[in-house]
Amino acid sequence: MGTMKQAESVSVALTIALPAAKVFAVLTDPTTHASIDGTGWVQECVDRAPLTEVGQVFRMAMYHAKHPDGDYRMANQVRVLDAPHAIGWAPGMEQDDGGLQFGGWTWRYDLKPLDASQTEVTLTYDWSAASEPARERFQFPPFGPEHLPNSLRHLAEIAAAR
Repeated sequence: MGTMKQAESVSVALTIALPAAKVFAVLTDPTTHASIDGTGWVQECVDRAPLTEVGQVFRMAMYHAKHPDGDYRMANQVRVLDAPHAIGWAPGMEQDDGGLQFGGWTWRYDLKPLDASQTEVTLTYDWSAASEPARERFQFPPFGPEHLPNSLRHLAEIAAAR
């Protein structure tokens, strides 16, 4: 009998009663990410420019009670940008030499237009490329089961208000 591989990603989907382009515009605006976040860890964006290309880096001020410093900063690199269908990024940390180090986890939103006024949005957190040291340090996923649904509900509320 073979061994069963543990799931290395979690996803949740929500149908939002808005066109995909409107939802996508919210996701490409890093100033909305703190409000979208379902954990409360994202405090504010540091880089306010819209996300427009793969490779772009945007930084977020973060807070987590279990982080050694409490307050810290993530440098996210856009890995997927296919308007208005998909956007994803890899969170990382800036190193002293200015380079970025990534832990091997990603966030991705996939948008599927159902018709002109409805979009199915799937949010995926994937840690399949996490290093052994990261796996030893963190429990994956590092948030409770309510985080992804909360994030999608927040996204829907923000997009509807625009």
